[in-house]
Amino acid sequence: MFEVTKKSMQWGEETLTLETGKVARQADGTVIATLGETSVMANVTFAKSMKEGQDFFPLTVHYQEKYYAAGKIPGGFFKREARPSEAETLTARLIDRPIRPLFVDGFKNEVLVMCTVLSHDLVNSPDIVAMIAASAALTISGVPFMGPIGCARVGFVDGEYVLNPTVDDMNGLRNNPEQRLDLVVAGTKDAVMMVESEAYELSEDEMLGAVTFAHEQIQPVIDLIIDLAEVAAKEPFDFAPVDYSDLYAAVKAAGEEQMRAAYGNTDKQERVEAVAAAREAIKAALNEEQLADANLSSAMKKLEASILRGDVVKGGKRIDGRSTTDVRAIVSETGMLPRTHGSALFTRGETQALAVTTLGTGDDEQMIDALHGTYKSNFMLHYNFPPYSVGEVGRVGSPGRREIGHGKLAWRALQAVLPAATDFPYTIRVVSEITESNGSSSMASVCGGSLSMMDAGVPLKAPVAG
Repeated sequence: MFEVTKKSMQWGEETLTLETGKVARQADGTVIATLGETSVMANVTFAKSMKEGQDFFPLTVHYQEKYYAAGKIPGGFFKREARPSEAETLTARLIDRPIRPLFVDGFKNEVLVMCTVLSHDLVNSPDIVAMIAASAALTISGVPFMGPIGCARVGFVDGEYVLNPTVDDMNGLRNNPEQRLDLVVAGTKDAVMMVESEAYELSEDEMLGAVTFAHEQIQPVIDLIIDLAEVAAKEPFDFAPVDYSDLYAAVKAAGEEQMRAAYGNTDKQERVEAVAAAREAIKAALNEEQLADANLSSAMKKLEASILRGDVVKGGKRIDGRSTTDVRAIVSETGMLPRTHGSALFTRGETQALAVTTLGTGDDEQMIDALHGTYKSNFMLHYNFPPYSVGEVGRVGSPGRREIGHGKLAWRALQAVLPAATDFPYTIRVVSEITESNGSSSMASVCGGSLSMMDAGVPLKAPVAG
């Protein structure tokens, strides 16, 4: 009844196994990856045709940790898994980043990747297993995916790199002076696709060495996925990128000069208006058949990208007129909100963050219910990105994936310089309100957060900038 394919290898101190053919056979690709006794099922499904008018690649990645995986019952009134936790959202983004660029250019069919933690041994982190499972499922599904990728977590103890340190080793990294690094690297055979880390004042050479070490360690994982695909892969989906070279030539002839002049504006608001006017001028110059072409938006974007990339690569000039080495004008102000514990307004060019710090007691610590147990966190950083920060009308509500991800990015940077709880026994909450954005608002949150915490009297080991 089942045509099961299973491949295994020794990876570090554990056995890594990839299995397909028994569970969820109606999905385009399903792989259960197991490292030690941590198992994650990845399912891939994709639409066989593109929605009419689709002008972007609709890839969705979901990651869910089932409480039964660790022999637990969910807390709360309903006693079942509900909306994704912060950790689940961050892991979904972690998986998304390295796989998204590997889909064939021009492929715009809907793709859904679902990763479900089925078993957790409380030793091997499920996020690494999930990324490997997702890569394997995509590779065997037939979707136009130019993978596979592999991934690994790297620790750093006593001057030595550690492959896939345990969950306990990575928990409470700030309070573990022996463990100075939590680095996740994903990549293909030839290149690194994604790096994410929490580091405690490592040198540049130590960080680069960790990335190199990780890339070496993922090579056998990639080979294992290829071995699985050679036996279990489905026929490749018949996809040929649409040739819209004639349309692009018409768009370029109609408006390259005006579009180039529009992107010559160094003020963001003026540039946005000028680019919109250039797009309308291009449309006015096209015939009805060209205007009705579903690839018109792609042709416009291709023209804009070629202008911007050409300015940077050939002229060394960025979109706001700066060279590649110039820093935008920076203005910092602290103590601007009289009734808050600490506040700072950090402005860098047309990007601005209002960071506010509040101090509390142990009763204010955040309770986090995870598969490996319930624990408390005495440092929180919340990042808010309202539509007005980019002069737009948009959704207002609970934080989205991007806001959660950017907040965690800034959290990692500031976490490393916080005082020990024994020296500063307070709960710290930093809120970064992005009031203007023209790039790098997460790093403005790092700078503003550092300033506002110092304004609140938090004895940081050192100021942090990004």
